[in-house]
Amino acid sequence: MRLALFNEGRLGVVDGDDLVDVTEQLAGSPAPGPAGALHQYIETTAREGAARPALSGLPRVPLAEAVLEAPLPRPGKIIGAPVNYLDHKAEMEYTTSIADLGVFLKATSSVIGPGEDVLLPYSDKRTDQEGELGVVIGRTAHHVDAADALDHVFGYTCVLDITVRSGEDRSTRKSFDTFTPIGPWIVTADEIPDPGSLDLRCDVGGAIRQRTNTADLIFGVRELIAYTSSVMTLHPGDVIATGTPAGVGPLHHGDRIVLDIERVGRLEVGVDGTRAVPYEQRPGRRSP
Repeated sequence: MRLALFNEGRLGVVDGDDLVDVTEQLAGSPAPGPAGALHQYIETTAREGAARPALSGLPRVPLAEAVLEAPLPRPGKIIGAPVNYLDHKAEMEYTTSIADLGVFLKATSSVIGPGEDVLLPYSDKRTDQEGELGVVIGRTAHHVDAADALDHVFGYTCVLDITVRSGEDRSTRKSFDTFTPIGPWIVTADEIPDPGSLDLRCDVGGAIRQRTNTADLIFGVRELIAYTSSVMTLHPGDVIATGTPAGVGPLHHGDRIVLDIERVGRLEVGVDGTRAVPYEQRPGRRSP
């Protein structure tokens, strides 16, 4: 299934050119909180097993007329995988990779959905796009073996890990509001039995920036889940951004970012620089 949030928090199944509203069938009660109806369904599935709704007779909305939202507006955790492609390691001239650095956390308040805008924070510091495959956890994972890791996956989505190249800590530079676009939906794991062979492409301003296949990940999805679950327990609804390939580059006001991942979907957002300020004017700066 492809599961999406749309039209102010409704839960839908993508069926051809339509969204079938399954909010009552899958989200149940009580009413979903800030984490959203899809997060609630993922947690229910973890407890009670998957429920696939019969779509006949349910309300439909043409996909072209629906307002898609971030499928997980407030994940429990967003976990990033730094330097997880060798070509990105080379382009950034890093001497280390994920094997040395481990993982990092992004603020859940940085999530936005399809069609929204990334807000550039600084007018004089480069802010880059990083297109990545996102893994959505479906079952609690604690010290999971790589051989069993995919059993803990609910599904996959597109993630943009936006990053400002400033002097702040990695988690800060990646946690500004709007810095984690997610969507347009989550594709359940049964539709992607092998996440290690997906083509990924990211365009900015109509030009190709990034093109890769997830086969080139240093830590693949299995290894990422195994390693991360040895550090922190993963819960249903957590999101792992698996890392970005070479081709990161500066964003400018008015750009459109399009991330397309084979069998997963196409995520498109804008870029707004009208509120950017000089780095030296950021709150909390101290004079030398």
